[in-house]
Amino acid sequence: MLMNPRPTETGAAVAHDRVYRALRTRIMHGEVGPGEAMTLRGLGREFGVSMTPAREAVRRLVSEGALFLSASGRVSTPELSNERIEELAAIRALLEPELSARALPRAHPALIDRMETINATVGQAVARRDAVGYIRANLEFHRTLYLRAQAPAMLALAETVWLQLGPTMRALYGRLNRTEPPQHHRLILAALKAGDEPGLRLAVRADVTQGLRLLAA
Repeated sequence: MLMNPRPTETGAAVAHDRVYRALRTRIMHGEVGPGEAMTLRGLGREFGVSMTPAREAVRRLVSEGALFLSASGRVSTPELSNERIEELAAIRALLEPELSARALPRAHPALIDRMETINATVGQAVARRDAVGYIRANLEFHRTLYLRAQAPAMLALAETVWLQLGPTMRALYGRLNRTEPPQHHRLILAALKAGDEPGLRLAVRADVTQGLRLLAA
C-alpha cells in the first residue's frame, strides 16, 4: 500500500520549490549581477525557511548553470567568459529562430496584438532606464511567441539559456545604453504579420545574438 508523505516532507518540498522559483525568476530577469555572492543562511532568513530547502534550491540552480558553487562552498551567480557568451549566443541562434518558425502558423492577429503591447512595455522600461523591467518584458515578448510553437522541450532549453544569461544581460543592458526598444522587435512583428518565415528567422536570430556578441567583443 502506498504511504502518504509525512507533513514535514511535504512542507520541505513546498518550501524548496518556493525558494527555487523565486531565485530562478530573480536570476533570469537580471535582478542580480554577475559574480554576486549569496549564502544559504541569508537565503533562509529572506524566505523564512530552514537551511535544507535553501540548500536544495541552490543545488537545483547550480545544476542548471544559474549559480556557481566553488570548492570552498561559496555560492554566486556566474561570471561568463567571452567563449561561454559566444556559445550561449550560438545556442539561442539555433533554438529561437526554429521556435519562431514553428509558432508562425499559429501567430493569429490577437497574438501579434499582444506582442505589440508587450513591446510597448519594453519601450517604457527603456525610457525609465529600468534594466530589470526591460529584461523581463523582453523575455515575455519572446516567450509569448514561442509558446505558440507547441514545442515544450525546445522552449525549456531556451529558458535554461536565458537563466544562465540573466546576470550577464543585466551587465549588457548598461553597456548598450538603449534609448528605444530593440529595432529587431519591429522586424519580428512585421514578419509575423506578413507570414514571412525566412524574414522571421533572420529577425529573431539578429535580435537574440546582436547584443550578446557586442558584450563578448
